[in-house]
Amino acid sequence: MIKKLSTEAYKGTRDFYPEDMAVQRYIFDTWSKTAESFGFARYDASILEPAELYRSKTSEEIVNEQTYTFTDRGEREVTLRPEMTPTVARMVAARKRDLSFPVRWYAIPNLFRYERPQRGRLREHWQLNCDMFGVDDIAAEIEMIALAYHTLTAFGATPDTFKIRINDRALMEAWYGHVFHLDSDSIRAVTRIVDRKNKVSAAEFKMMLGAIVPDTDRLIAGLDSTTPEALSEETVLSKIIDALKDLGITNVVFDASLARGFDYYTGTIFEIFDTSPENNRSMLGGGRYNNLTGLFGGDAVSGIGFGMGDVVMKDFLLTHKLLPKDIHVTAPTLMIIPTDSTFNLEGEKIAQTFRASGIRTAVDISDKKLAKKISAASDGGAGYILVLGENEVGSKSYTLKNLSTKAEHSGTISELIKNLS
Repeated sequence: MIKKLSTEAYKGTRDFYPEDMAVQRYIFDTWSKTAESFGFARYDASILEPAELYRSKTSEEIVNEQTYTFTDRGEREVTLRPEMTPTVARMVAARKRDLSFPVRWYAIPNLFRYERPQRGRLREHWQLNCDMFGVDDIAAEIEMIALAYHTLTAFGATPDTFKIRINDRALMEAWYGHVFHLDSDSIRAVTRIVDRKNKVSAAEFKMMLGAIVPDTDRLIAGLDSTTPEALSEETVLSKIIDALKDLGITNVVFDASLARGFDYYTGTIFEIFDTSPENNRSMLGGGRYNNLTGLFGGDAVSGIGFGMGDVVMKDFLLTHKLLPKDIHVTAPTLMIIPTDSTFNLEGEKIAQTFRASGIRTAVDISDKKLAKKISAASDGGAGYILVLGENEVGSKSYTLKNLSTKAEHSGTISELIKNLS
């Protein structure tokens, strides 16, 4: 006996039925409109990358434990991309002599990570990625954080529903080195531990730090600082926060414990957190990475960017009841309903004429009774119906019925097209 195949999707992935696709399309469209309102151009790339692309600057946890990596038939080690930043850095490096900087690009890539599926995290997701290259000034930080802010407000979110936390990798590394006399390897190790601060207990966190830093109490106290000036006299973070306030963005706070897990960050880092107790988690994260394009040879081009996943975006919208009620599956404007299967081909010919005029048109070629076809058209969201029978075919005169108002209009196909237009 042949074993039946499962109808379940692969663990940690999703099937998108039309009603699910309608929500995802709404999210993607809003992302695109917001990014493009800031002058960002859309790009994309293959989901396959050489595995070595992620070994240099991506976090060890992702590379060693979470990537889908395999050897192809050409004996090349390939990875399904777990993030997009190395890819866009590669693309900019490939054409940096031809590009006009600053470059503002965005993408909505499909990403893969082999991790335990949980709320907000799956093994496959889509993500809004926005990146800017070629600007060293803090104006880039200000613009990118403003874009991140408006990415949420474009969905109707208010500032009290989320908080923007900001830190600086260079500030923290200087503090670790000057105060605790840590070398670069130890600083990197401490940064990775700090990135896990909210994922482990306080006792475990202190124990992990204690293996590297003797004075853990002083370090932990520093991570609770409320201003960057508490750690260094020279910092640009306050300037960034003040500039954002001038733009009306007032929900930005300094967070010394913010670390971001990727090794390529060199300066400002930021994350956006949902303030609801029901969904109190990070939703968007990014920062400055000035050396990443240098991995591909030549002088590095400074970069800054952020990413936000569709899973956490949908959770945020559901938590704050921001999903519009009128999101619906794409339906035809017009449903042509043959009274008998002998008129199906004629229905298709007429449908082609309506489609050529930009009117979404479908033909009900099922064997259902006429009343059920009309009911199905209404339930499926069609705006109009055109019943096609012997009289209509013979006279070339047709009746268009509005399913909402029940109003009817008769005439030739050309006249009906003008009526719909």
